[in-house]
Amino acid sequence: MSETTAPSQSLVRRNSNFRALWLSATVGVLGTAVASIALPIIAAVELAASDFAVAALAGMTFLPWLLLGLPIGVWVDRWPRKPVIVWSLIARILSLATLPVAYWFGMLTVVQLFVVAFVAGLSSVFFSLADQALVQQALTGDELVEGNGIITASGASADAAGRGIAGWLTVILGASNTLLVQVAASFASLFAISSLRLKEARPEPTQRHIFAEMMDGLRYTFSTAPLRAILFNAALWNLGGSMVASLMVLLVIRVLNESEIWLGLLMAATSIGGAVGGLNAKRLTEWLGSGPVWRWSMVPGVLGYASLLVMTPGPGMIIGLVGMFVMGVSVALNIVVGTSFRQRVCPPAMMGRLGAATRMVSWGMLGIASIIGGVLAELLGITNAILVGVVLTTAAPLVALFGSLRSVKRLEDLHREPVPSSP
Repeated sequence: MSETTAPSQSLVRRNSNFRALWLSATVGVLGTAVASIALPIIAAVELAASDFAVAALAGMTFLPWLLLGLPIGVWVDRWPRKPVIVWSLIARILSLATLPVAYWFGMLTVVQLFVVAFVAGLSSVFFSLADQALVQQALTGDELVEGNGIITASGASADAAGRGIAGWLTVILGASNTLLVQVAASFASLFAISSLRLKEARPEPTQRHIFAEMMDGLRYTFSTAPLRAILFNAALWNLGGSMVASLMVLLVIRVLNESEIWLGLLMAATSIGGAVGGLNAKRLTEWLGSGPVWRWSMVPGVLGYASLLVMTPGPGMIIGLVGMFVMGVSVALNIVVGTSFRQRVCPPAMMGRLGAATRMVSWGMLGIASIIGGVLAELLGITNAILVGVVLTTAAPLVALFGSLRSVKRLEDLHREPVPSSP
């Protein structure tokens, strides 16, 4: 549980376990942000891959959620979480390091790029589920919104810094060499998590079949109206938003003929917005209520994505920077409120499976959407494919505004529901 010292101190200072998790996650986000810029540029520039391949590559890091998220969620609930994080970081380091090495020897291929992206995504599944479960145990219920706001804000700041410098580094060092920043960041994350001294809740020994526990996670995910509404909102947003995000590199480099630096700046603007949203989530939910904040958060986000369609080369790129900043604020507010609610109501023993089932649906959409985006880019053109993605994102705020939580003022006042269990 969290440490209880002077409440006047910031959460990061008074809770050493939260501090370790926060540092590990933040440094990890920095490296992942660099890789998110470098990987598609490797495909588009260094390997001259097709539009479909460049767009589909973005989905490879999320495909493991769709294919393997459920069984991994069961394993995370059965195992101690800290070793899971350690081994996931080691796997990420080893897989990503192969890309610059292959580039140095002239052996890098699109196939290797896809395989490494999938393995790195698989390691992120283990890391994310274990990390989320440990954050729940490191904080009290009343600290969850503050803690998730801090993590979201610092992660967004690190994401902005990573994406911003990645655009420059890919020009100066080459995209493949830029991945060494991700490798170094993973080492730093590994060092930070080594200081974690949280006494984990011991999972109950079980002889139940893994399939039965997977079904428990799915049943719990869909068991209550609030959990369903938050899940559908995230899944619909990711379906349209990921199509747009996966095509952004093609829009900047091949349609607008701008440099990789602009790509990094656009994605950094999103992350800066995320930092602003995360830092202000607690204040806004206290002022307006978590229900209204969650319901309306995605409305300006749709407009943010739409701004990409009216960008023009040169100064006209600023329109996209403003739009992506607004979109980042929107997503951060939505994530903080939704994540805090799930952590508040979910029993610790179910957290891995809830996270796996939730992200299998919502983050699984990221993998599917990127592939669909690649197909549409080939069939309709890059700009028209982005337009389709923007239209699809409008479904997310509609679910929030007119769904089962349309009149709820405070999500945290909703009662915890019993955990459904299979026989």
